[in-house]
Amino acid sequence: MARQDRPSQVFDAGLQQERTALAWERTAIASMVAGVLLARYSAQELHVAVAAIGILQVVLGAVLLIWTGMHYDDLHGPLRSGESPVHPLAARVVGLATVCFSGLALIVAFAIALR
Repeated sequence: MARQDRPSQVFDAGLQQERTALAWERTAIASMVAGVLLARYSAQELHVAVAAIGILQVVLGAVLLIWTGMHYDDLHGPLRSGESPVHPLAARVVGLATVCFSGLALIVAFAIALR
């Protein structure tokens, strides 16, 4: 895939596209940090299988971070031509992953509390 040239001027004075990209990057980094903590704690205190889930969370966060960088460049064309840049599938996937990992974190917290 050829990388598009980034425009020299911003599309929106409120920098909405840039703020959205930064929000996705923060989400990805937070996911990776939570995955590292889950993996480290689970490997020492719980079970290695739970640590593998933490590693999976780190990988998913890294994939999201890479996708965010690639998607940022892809948004320039549709925004300038007046098309909608909304990507509902990505929001659904990230939302589902967040719910799954939050539920897992709740289970781990209960397991630790009941020990």
